[in-house]
Amino acid sequence: MGAIGEDGVRVLNDEIVRQARVTPDELERVEIREQAELARRIRRYRAGHPRIGLAGRTVLIIDDGIATGSTAKAACQVARAEGAAKVILAVPVAPTDWSRRLMGEADELIALSTPESFAGVGQFYRDFAPTTDEQVVACLGHPTVPPPGRPSGDAPG
Repeated sequence: MGAIGEDGVRVLNDEIVRQARVTPDELERVEIREQAELARRIRRYRAGHPRIGLAGRTVLIIDDGIATGSTAKAACQVARAEGAAKVILAVPVAPTDWSRRLMGEADELIALSTPESFAGVGQFYRDFAPTTDEQVVACLGHPTVPPPGRPSGDAPG
């Protein structure tokens, strides 16, 4: 029904909220819970490293696919709020109307496939299990951008 991001970014799919008859109190409880989860993931994934500034940079946002688009929309809004010069959203699969729904959120929208038979992102994966924290941390363990103050190519230590 929506997504949140850093800096207070909040994206709601009003149609889903209305159809599910979610009350303002229920929505507030979900948002409080998700804010706590966002804070936990920030601590876990950054592991004490400072946030990398996006101002003036080209930001590539990659999602496993577009269903409602709320998560991708929130990510694009966070990048914009951080001053990204250009935002590119890339996905392997999306419904045929995805670019209309996300128009204006990114400077460039890339989908490898937009099948007419789209019912959900999971139908296009053999294994659609959620990415674990351990997998994310492992990917982040080999940064391609050196931390501030450390020239590229220098070994830590």
